[in-house]
Parts: sequence; structure tokens; C-alpha cells
Amino acid sequence: MAAELMACEAERRDREPFTDEWLDLDLATGYAIQDHNLRRRLDRGERLVGVKLGLTSRAKQQRMGVYTPFVAWLTDAMALPAGDPIPQHKLIHPRVEPEIVFVMGERLAGPGVTAARAMAAVETVRAGVEIIDSRYRNFRFAAPDVVADNASSAAFVTGPIGLPPSELDLSLEATVIEVNGEVVDTATGAAVQGHPGEALALAANDLATRGHAIEAGQIVLTGGMTDAVSALPEASIACHFTNLGSVFLNGGKRDSDRRDNPS
Repeated sequence: MAAELMACEAERRDREPFTDEWLDLDLATGYAIQDHNLRRRLDRGERLVGVKLGLTSRAKQQRMGVYTPFVAWLTDAMALPAGDPIPQHKLIHPRVEPEIVFVMGERLAGPGVTAARAMAAVETVRAGVEIIDSRYRNFRFAAPDVVADNASSAAFVTGPIGLPPSELDLSLEATVIEVNGEVVDTATGAAVQGHPGEALALAANDLATRGHAIEAGQIVLTGGMTDAVSALPEASIACHFTNLGSVFLNGGKRDSDRRDNPS
């Protein structure tokens, strides 16, 4: 499974979920596959920069039919510089979602981490947009499938404004996502487990079960606030936040020769 998922990513091809055939595939195995592929990424020169959460909002859970939040890895190869277009030539069927992003000031290790303890370890809060791209056809998967697939990781962008958490009420921090100037969805930080700090605590406690922690200096994407929006080529996408500024994305060029030149 690990090799197949990495091949799907490299070759830009999707597939049916493994749970269609492997009915007893469980989350523990999914995380083992995720960790194995992180080691492969690091071995090829990528650098671990943080973690991301998936399906922390009710909107995303209902859309995907998966009601378990989960944790995955971020590497420097996934960081999209501000102003760069979405790399359509590398992706299968990208979608975007606005997120509240934490930059950690202290190491955060479970078990037993509370939201208050988690927020005390945060140095700054930023706006962010994650570009997700499932290796499963039509984004259809069960929880173990998507955990193995590193929570549909592809790329992420963080906004230019960093504020201390003490200056924000993150449960009320709102976002508006626009595509080509039209509002397509809105949400507040309360959509993320009631408060993004709860998602951060969840991540630390989940990682502790596998012997990991969130290190100082790392970033944490706390999960999509709204439903994910298709990242169509040539689209103009903007996510506006109440206090954290705006993140703008260019949908990138249409990839007309995808089949002949998948790289």
C-alpha cells in the first residue's frame, strides 16, 4: 500500500480505496503506512516541518462520510510559496480549504494535553489554505484509506500576518472563501472541533500514541473550516479572515497534455 500510494502521487493517477478489497484494514495499519512513507520522503531529502489535521469540521465529515479526525505529516516540499500558482501539472483533482494555522513556540507532547495547554505552546497564529489531492478516485475513501494517504496531502500556503493567540478569539475568527469573486462558503473557527485549540490538543495526544510530539518551530494546520472547494485551473481563489488577513491563490494553468506528460 505504501509503495502504491507513493506511485499514484508521482504518476498522478487515482485508484479505488484499499478498503474495497481489504475489509479489515484498520487505522493502526493506516498510520503505519503513513509513517513509512514519511520516512521515504525524508530519505529523498524532504524535511519535516509540521503536522496537519483532517476532518476536524462537521462540514468535511458529513461530505466525506468519515466521522473521525486524524493527523498527518507536512514536509517542506508541500509548502507553496505565496504568489505561486497551484501546480496543476503535479496534481490529480485538487481542492482547497481555508484553515487556521499555528506556529509552535514550544514542544507539545501528549498524552493528556488539553486545549489550554496546547494554546499555551503556540507562538503565533496565521491564516492558511491547504490544497488537498486524494489518491483515491472521486475522493471516496474510508478512514484507514485516507490516513494511509497522509490525509490527502498536497500543498499549503500560509498568510503574511502572524498574531499571538492572546489577541484572538479563534472560535469567532471567521473566513470567507471566494472563487472568481463569488462567495462560495463561510465558517468560523468554532467549526474546527469547537475551537482550533481542541484540534491542536487532539493532534498532540494522537501523535503520543505513536511516540511522536509536535516540536517547537513546527506548523500545524488545524483542518478545513469550510467544505473543500475544487481548485479549477485558471480560477482566482481568495480566503479572507477576520483578523488574519487574506490568502490568494491562482488556479494555475490547465494541463491539456496530462496523459502524455504526467510529471
